[in-house]
Amino acid sequence: MDSQAKKRSVLYLPALFICMLSLNACENSLNDIKKIASKEENKPISRSTGVEIIYSDSAKVKGKLITPLMIDYQDAAKPYKEMPKGVKIVLYDEDLNEKGTITSDYAIQREKENIIEFRRNVVAKNSRGETFKSEELIYDQTNKKFFSTKPVQITMNSGNIMNGSDFNSNESLYPWHINQSTGVFHVTENQGKP
Repeated sequence: MDSQAKKRSVLYLPALFICMLSLNACENSLNDIKKIASKEENKPISRSTGVEIIYSDSAKVKGKLITPLMIDYQDAAKPYKEMPKGVKIVLYDEDLNEKGTITSDYAIQREKENIIEFRRNVVAKNSRGETFKSEELIYDQTNKKFFSTKPVQITMNSGNIMNGSDFNSNESLYPWHINQSTGVFHVTENQGKP
């Protein structure tokens, strides 16, 4: 190889290296833009504290939601409201008497799916005095029913306890159905002779 060809190949090598670096930098920039855009999409549009919302159906009050913090993600692909500091729901009958409550350490309302998910330390009470405990309770607003795919414990007002692998019920939390149930029942012995 003559010296002229060597000089040309030496000149091309740094130029090729610089082109590769600049192409790589463009690719990283596009990836960074995509990451930033996806983060922007999931940013909350509002944060509200001390929230109290009244729910009604056909001009009749059905319930009240109380939460110390609600974060609204309306710009997400599937809009939702998050309640990371817990929530309390009070359910009312037609005469505005309290017919049940639901509390949990976390909740999320998924607007397009029309559901509310209660998670962590969920406790629900119905008008019969029965208490439901689970790590999950989901309210399907369209079909007006509650369900859970997690284990549930139901304490009846008599003190009897039922455990099950999952749970479903109408919106009044009675009647309810659980699968693979076991229980602890209090039995009193008959004091008289048979």
